[in-house]
Amino acid sequence: MEDFQWMVPTEFVFGHGAEERIGNWVAHHDFAKALLIYGKTHAVKSGLVATIHGSLDNAGVEHVDMGGVRPNPEVSFVRNAIQTARDKEIDIVIAIGGGSVIDTCKAVAAGVLYDGDVWDLFKRPEPVAVSRSLPVVSVLTIPAAGSEASDSCVISNDALGLKSALHGDFIRCKAAFMDPELTLSLPAWQTFAGITDMCVHIFERFFSQTGDVPVSDGIALSLLRSIRSAALVLLRDPSNYDARATIMWASTLAHNGICGVGRVEDWASHGMEHELSAAKPEVTHGAGLAVIVPAWMRFVYHENPQRFAQLGREVFGLGPTGSVEADAQAAIDAVQHFFCAIGMPRYLDEFGFTRDDVDALLPSLQLNKGATFGSFKRLSIEDARTIYLSAFKPKACQA
Repeated sequence: MEDFQWMVPTEFVFGHGAEERIGNWVAHHDFAKALLIYGKTHAVKSGLVATIHGSLDNAGVEHVDMGGVRPNPEVSFVRNAIQTARDKEIDIVIAIGGGSVIDTCKAVAAGVLYDGDVWDLFKRPEPVAVSRSLPVVSVLTIPAAGSEASDSCVISNDALGLKSALHGDFIRCKAAFMDPELTLSLPAWQTFAGITDMCVHIFERFFSQTGDVPVSDGIALSLLRSIRSAALVLLRDPSNYDARATIMWASTLAHNGICGVGRVEDWASHGMEHELSAAKPEVTHGAGLAVIVPAWMRFVYHENPQRFAQLGREVFGLGPTGSVEADAQAAIDAVQHFFCAIGMPRYLDEFGFTRDDVDALLPSLQLNKGATFGSFKRLSIEDARTIYLSAFKPKACQA
């Protein structure tokens, strides 16, 4: 077990009508003027923005709105929001949405207090180091990214064709307002892409060469079992509140760091997927992961097949066959089958990529991750190329 420091300063307000309590929270913490950031349509059409306006008004908190955040949020929106926050003398940023909105708010909150261009904080290979931001609170509507409690945010730069992250406890949300009822209207695609993302957040920590860390491993495996069980309920009954609540809370615990305590984490799969959604911003992050992760697993499992066999036994109920190799392969097949069963894609072809596109992904991957990356198995850029190519439909199936 590795030495560690772990900090989660986020206050969680969870359950029915949680969003209606945000005004009192903001006022109680002596904030006077909020910047509300949200996506393009749903938060307004659903009445959620109006509900939050009412809560803030009743508490005497001024507010300014900025809507229009896209999936895989882009730095130009962040720059505009930073200018608005400065012009309006904002002292707190409120995210209304999922990971893309929350990541945008974190970037805005850090950028407001930085004198240069906000992309400096994300540029590679040498980002500018910062350690302060405006406070951010979130009203979560899409359980997936875990950004409501994580120490990271990811922003795209379309002009450079890059997608990059900022990390630090200083950008963690001060509070997260989480009402599972807000997720009842989510399309199935968003629900299950989010479920895929949270599973992979756990995989990035569970697949480690640290050795046994029983507490962290137990939490990780329990979360994966709970996520899988709730996902199968939602396939049959999308309106099931308890399953929605399970998924919402699991998304937070999957990425607030608790599953990685005492472990060296991997993050190769996320790095490889980020290149896909940087090249094609319409690629949903969770859907991209559904394709990349099984391909990564098949490339690396020989490093520690017992780890994969354990996943198969404890999450998917696969009995030991007497061959650890066979058990590991069965576990990987079970992961991919689960992703496909909840509607996720299997091949990169389904996003419109071709094998000829792969080489164009590699320079930015190396810029973001270095010449070698990952920890479960140290990958070279040529290894990444092999993994990408293995994620296409077999040529015999294309004939």
